[in-house]
Formats: sequence, structure tokens, C-alpha cells
Amino acid sequence: MIRTEGLCKRFGEKVALDQVDLTVAAGTVHGLLGPNGAGKTTVVRILTTLLRPDAGHASVAGFDAVTAAGQVRAHIGLVGQHTAVDEALSARQNLELFGRLYHLSAGAARTRAGDLLARFALADAGRKPVSQFSGGMRRRLDLAASLILRPRVLFLDEPTAGLDPRGRNEVWESVRALVREGTTVLLTTQYLDEADQLAGAVSVIDHGRVIAEGSPAALKSRLGGDRLDVVLHDAAELPAAVAVLARVAGAEPETDPDNRRLSTPVTDPLTALADAVHALREADLTVEDIGLRRPTLDEVFLHLSGDRKEEVPA
Repeated sequence: MIRTEGLCKRFGEKVALDQVDLTVAAGTVHGLLGPNGAGKTTVVRILTTLLRPDAGHASVAGFDAVTAAGQVRAHIGLVGQHTAVDEALSARQNLELFGRLYHLSAGAARTRAGDLLARFALADAGRKPVSQFSGGMRRRLDLAASLILRPRVLFLDEPTAGLDPRGRNEVWESVRALVREGTTVLLTTQYLDEADQLAGAVSVIDHGRVIAEGSPAALKSRLGGDRLDVVLHDAAELPAAVAVLARVAGAEPETDPDNRRLSTPVTDPLTALADAVHALREADLTVEDIGLRRPTLDEVFLHLSGDRKEEVPA
């Protein structure tokens, strides 16, 4: 549904995109991950026909983003980084206005606004001014406005930036519902847990280059699968604990002295946990917390950000 090949873009001396290849399957969420300035928004602006690439090719829903920009715009919705709704108007008035801007008749715009308010659980607040809405409600209204024409492809550019946990969860649930109905979503975010929650596949971008691709699980598996974490009561015991865990896990653990934490990959998680508990007790080390966990996408990004592009099977 979305494809780019060799996408390049410069702004003066700055290289914003450098040979970006991207493929997004229909009816999926694809995460485009990276820090501020990595090139994520530039990709979205090219795919939504707001910016022309300097080189390469981009297509959306089978249409070229440069030579068939009108057809692309007819099949997409966009939720940008900043709220696009008018705070002085009510939610219903906003949606009816967007409908009229999309050339719907007054009656059709009114009907579509009512449908979207109900779908995004905003019907009860439909006549309130948007200035009284929470952050999560405003972003849900933004999503609703992007769906006036039932787009096949939806671009979400950091849709939960600045939201509290409740607001983020509200937006996540709305996105999941859209994908269940067949919408294709390209999600840009610097919140790696967001991609973990929503995306079936991710592309990690840094300094304008895609440095890794694959499913969240496949990317995380590159750090060795399960990890054993230990938090000590006394930081002075870290050297002794390092020796114990190295013996149990067969690898030198990573240490975080400020938080009195040790972490090491393990191949047999339950056995390693039981052996570590026994060995730490035998060494008379005081443990505040011990447990198993999967690597996070934050750790994956930090691990990969110095590498060149890697292909990771989904």
C-alpha cells in the first residue's frame, strides 16, 4: 500500500533522507521510529504530496506521489504533529466544516460528523467547544477529521506527543479499531513503546537512513531474547554480583551503578533465574529486586543507532 525506493531529500547542506526504502503492507500498522530530526516527518510529507523528493520514487495506494498527487490525496488521511481542529468551534462544527471543505453536501457532512462522533466516543461532548476537551479527546477528534472521506491509508505523525497515559491509550484504541476495519497506517513516533503496542513491522531511521527493519519481536531478539535483571540494595556489592551473574549466565552483565542494577541475556530463563537467586543468596548479597524481562525497543534503538542498515526478518 506504501512503497518508497531510494528516497532522497536535502535542505541546503543538510541531508534529510538518504536512500530510504520502505514497504508497508495493506491493512497493517508500520512504525517509522527515530529521534527528533531523524527524517520521519520528511518521509510523511513526501508520501502525502506536501514535499517533492530530490531523488527516488514513492507511491501510495498504487499512485505515484509526484505524478499522481491528486489521486494519492483522494486515498489518504493525515494527522500531523499539531492539532488541526478549531478550538473555538464544537466537535460537531469542526467535523461538519471538514466535510464541507471536502465538498460534501451540508446534509452529508452533518451525517458523517454524527457517525464519527459516535465512533470515537465523542457524541456526548459533540456540542462542547474543543477548548474544553482533554488532550486525548482532541487527538481523537483529529483522527475523526482525517477519516471524513474514509481513506485507505492513514498517516499518523507522532499522534500522541505530549499526551498523558490515559490520552495515549485512547488514541491507541482508536488506531487499533481502524486497522481492524482494513485501514493501512504509517505511524511515526519517538516513543518506542508506542510502536511496540501498535506496529506489526517497524523501520528504525537515524540521520536520514533506515538502519534496521522487521517486527518488534525480531528486532528485540537481536539483543539476545530474555534478560535477567537484578537490583541490589547496596551499590558497593556490584563487583561481587557481577562475578556471580557472569558465572551463572556465562556472560559479563551490563551494570548501571546509579540504579544499582545488573542485566544480562540468558538462554534458559527459568533455570538462570533459579540459579541466580541461589548463587546471590550463597554470596550473601542483598537483592531488592530480581526478574526476567524482554528487551525494549529503546534498547534496540540504542544498540542499532551506530550501525548501518540491517535487514531483520519479520
